[in-house]
Amino acid sequence: MNLYEHVSSNKRKSILLITLFFIIITTLGYFFGFYIGVPIVGLLIAFIFSTIMVFLSYYSGDKLILKMSHATLADKREHPNLVNTVEGLSIASGIPTPKIYVINDTAINAFATGRDPKNASVTVTTGAIKRLKRDELEGVIAHELSHIRNYDIRMMMFVVILVGIVALLSDFFLRTIIYNRRHREIKGPIAALLILLGFILALLAPLISQLIKFAVSRQREYLADADGSLLSRNPQGLANALIKIKNDKEPLVEAANKATAHLFIENPLRTFKGRINSLFSTHPPIEERIKRLQSL
Repeated sequence: MNLYEHVSSNKRKSILLITLFFIIITTLGYFFGFYIGVPIVGLLIAFIFSTIMVFLSYYSGDKLILKMSHATLADKREHPNLVNTVEGLSIASGIPTPKIYVINDTAINAFATGRDPKNASVTVTTGAIKRLKRDELEGVIAHELSHIRNYDIRMMMFVVILVGIVALLSDFFLRTIIYNRRHREIKGPIAALLILLGFILALLAPLISQLIKFAVSRQREYLADADGSLLSRNPQGLANALIKIKNDKEPLVEAANKATAHLFIENPLRTFKGRINSLFSTHPPIEERIKRLQSL
């Protein structure tokens, strides 16, 4: 898949994610309306809520992600090398310079977010700024700018916001069934069906987290590695940065969670109690990424 095909694919997947979101929320709304005795009200509420949340996700999703990650705007006087690197590579890649943010954490990591190249941002940890050499930092920034140029950021942003909303609403629906006495007034199989449905919907939260692996293709990272290497003209710089990230013993647990983990250049939650958390892996094996970069 070439760059232009990848951009088109990301735009199609963004539309698919929004459509899937509408279907799930509408289904939740219908059953909630059925539970309270007025299905049409549930559908109406679900439609209005879906429309509002998609609108807010599109225009404010990146701000929410930055806030969740405890990111602050970078000061050029404090981080001149970072700002100059982003500005220089942005010019080389032919996109507007994104806003630059910093996460105060010693772990080495970075991510990009936004809805398009004109409305995007790059976020880097202080650990990456301090512990990576200049060419390594350039490799990381080039990788993130590739995500921006390829429209990966829009799809990844929708995944974060929509998955979180569906999980919250599923939990709300389950709690309503468990703690509301109305189900005791509904006799027969209907009550049993509603309670069972509530538990199934509650299970959507971890299951949708698993769907991140399918909604956000692993090929996205390989393409960003290759495209970023062309931009920086130094594949070894990014490869060395990934080696340092691989050997980093400090997961980014305070600024990242399972909803946002797939945004980062490498899974910030890759270790959990000393074991590889492969069940929730959102990235291809870092060893394979390093191997591919070193062969370029």
